[in-house]
Amino acid sequence: MRLGVVFPQTEIGADPIGVRDYAQAAEALGYDHLMAFDHVLGANVASRPGWRPPYTHKDLFHEPFVLYGYLAAITQKVELVTGVIILPQRQAALVAKQAAAVDVLSGGRLRLGIAIGWNYVEYEALGESFKNRGRRSEEQVEVMRLLWTRELVTFKGKWHTITDAGLNPLPIQRPIPVWFGGSAEPVLRRIGRLGDGWFPLLQPDDKARELIERLRSYAREAGRDPNSIGIEGRVNTGNRSSEEWVKDAVAWKSLGATHLSVNTMNAELKGPSAHIGAIQRFKEAIASV
Repeated sequence: MRLGVVFPQTEIGADPIGVRDYAQAAEALGYDHLMAFDHVLGANVASRPGWRPPYTHKDLFHEPFVLYGYLAAITQKVELVTGVIILPQRQAALVAKQAAAVDVLSGGRLRLGIAIGWNYVEYEALGESFKNRGRRSEEQVEVMRLLWTRELVTFKGKWHTITDAGLNPLPIQRPIPVWFGGSAEPVLRRIGRLGDGWFPLLQPDDKARELIERLRSYAREAGRDPNSIGIEGRVNTGNRSSEEWVKDAVAWKSLGATHLSVNTMNAELKGPSAHIGAIQRFKEAIASV
């Protein structure tokens, strides 16, 4: 398995030096990739009684494409992964352009994770429909892959129209890998048909095994090799022992995971240096997995 870190978005702070130190430390420790979550806006729950979202306006989020433009210049080889960009709340052509720019500036190190999200407040503010986001995301992926692989594109779909136009520069990876988040049935079918990989936000248990097998069956139905679809597991350090970390890592490996990331958020760590220490301990703990 390729080993990565989850960039501690909500806990890293806004100091660019701390961001730099964390990314460079992850690379120096031998991690293969760095994954960043995405949220454009946080909502004020005080004005929305009864709503309990996982993030609010008080949670800090660096914008992933801007973040990776910065990290592309100060790292050498670590893969930059969006985990995940909420694609349907954005314009497909603009995301294609931003992703291509990061891929070029990083020397071909971008992996684009996408999902449809849960935060209707962001969709409202960004002027996109929350109701058709799943179906629209499929056409968005088609549009982006065309833009990444052709000098000129003419496309007429249900939601997108491009008339003899293209990106310049094109990305180094043609196309950029597109991975999906989410575990609902339509998402699994979508990944089986379209995805290069999947981020299952699950424990590595029997439920995860069942969903992975279902995903692979959908890939076979689509005429694809199931083994061509990557699987990225995740281990949350929390207040858990290193033995528990190893147990989870072994379990993900037995499920056929191709990638594994460690998430050090929500573990009462303060500042970049504490998160750096945590990813170092994790790397040492699972060295034999």
